[in-house]
Amino acid sequence: MTQAWSKLRAQPWIWSFIAMIAVWLATVIFTGGQGAGQILTAALSFAAFTIIIGLGQMMVITTGPGNVDLSIPATITLSGVVAMKIMDTDNARLLIGILAALGTSFLVGLFNYGLIRILRIPPIIATLSSSFLILSTAISYGRGIRIKPPPLLADFATANVLGVPLPAILVLALSGIIAVILKRTTYGRTVLAIGQNPRAAWLAGLNVDVARFATYVLSALLAGLTGILLSGFSGGAALNMGEGFLLASIAVVVIGGTSVAGGRANVPGVWGAALFIYLLDTMLNIFGASAGIRLIMTGVIIIAVITIAGGDRAQRS
Repeated sequence: MTQAWSKLRAQPWIWSFIAMIAVWLATVIFTGGQGAGQILTAALSFAAFTIIIGLGQMMVITTGPGNVDLSIPATITLSGVVAMKIMDTDNARLLIGILAALGTSFLVGLFNYGLIRILRIPPIIATLSSSFLILSTAISYGRGIRIKPPPLLADFATANVLGVPLPAILVLALSGIIAVILKRTTYGRTVLAIGQNPRAAWLAGLNVDVARFATYVLSALLAGLTGILLSGFSGGAALNMGEGFLLASIAVVVIGGTSVAGGRANVPGVWGAALFIYLLDTMLNIFGASAGIRLIMTGVIIIAVITIAGGDRAQRS
C-alpha cells in the first residue's frame, strides 16, 4: 500500500485530483448529499471548455519560459462570432460555419507566430497585442448581434449520455489524442525538447521553428473549437464570451503539474485542475460566500495546492 501511494505521489497530476475530490466531498457533506451527481455533471459540462483551451495553453507553455498565448479569449470570441454569423441558425450551414471558424482560428495562430518569428516580438507581448486586433475584428464583424446556434449544435453542446455531457466525451477523446501526440510523435517530442533546451533541440536536428509554429496554431485552433462549442452551449456568440478564460487556461496548466519552465506537459492534470476550479467556485457559492470572499478564497486555495504539489515534487527531486 505504501509503495502504491509512493508511485501515485510521483505523478504530478495527483494533487489536482485530490483537491478536486476534497472540495466535492466538502460540498456534498454541506448539502447533506443532495445533488451530488448533478454537481459533477455540471462540473464536467463547464470544465470541458476550460480543458480544451488548457490543452492548447499547455502545449505553448511546454515550449519554454516566456511562451504563453494571451490571445485565447479573443480567439474564442472571434471564432464564435464567425461560426454563428455563417451558420445563421441553419443546420445545413453547420459544417461550413465550423470550417470557417476553424479557418479563422488558423489565421490567428499564423499571425501570432508571424509576430514572434518574423518581428522578433516576445510571445507574451505578441499574443497580447494580437488579442486587441482579434477582438476588434470580432466586434466589427459581429456588430453586437447575438445569433442563436443551429439546433444541431445546441443539442450536441447540451446533450448528456448516461449523465455524462457529450462535449466532455469529445474532450476526453481530444485529450487522448494530445497525450499520444506528446509521447508518440516527432512533433510532441520536439515540443518537449524545445522546452528543456531549444539550442540542444536545434543541434539535435529537430525542426524547432516548425514545432513552435504548429504549437501556436494548435492553441488557436483549440480556442476556436471552444468558441464554437461555447456558442452552442450558451445559446449564441457574445463579445464577452471569452472573458475569464485567460487566467483559467494558465491556472489549469500550472495546477495540473505542467512545468512553467517548459519541457514537461501533463494532460491528466489539466482535467483535475479544471474540475477543481469549477467545484471550488461551486462550493464557495453553496457556502454563501460573497463575490469578494470567493475570489480571495479561490486564490488562497489555488496557491496552497500549487505549493503542496511543488514542495512534494521538490522533495522527490
